[in-house]
Amino acid sequence: MNTEEILREDISDFASRLEVMTIDEIFDAMSLLEQHSEDDVSDRDETLSRIALVEEEIERRFPGQKLAPYRDWKQDQPLLS
Repeated sequence: MNTEEILREDISDFASRLEVMTIDEIFDAMSLLEQHSEDDVSDRDETLSRIALVEEEIERRFPGQKLAPYRDWKQDQPLLS
């Protein structure tokens, strides 16, 4: 999966697909979207709306932990540093 695939996918399809993704797939999607949002892109609003969906899915899976599990995962990824 890459950022372009995520952004091309219908938002409701993406939201449905998030529900069946593994934790690593969800965290990877979040990382890709975050990196893309930092670029000077014309689709920033679309990117941010998908980031919000991923955040909601992380919160659903890790109630009360906000994005701590994602931040921990991100620190353990040597290529993302």
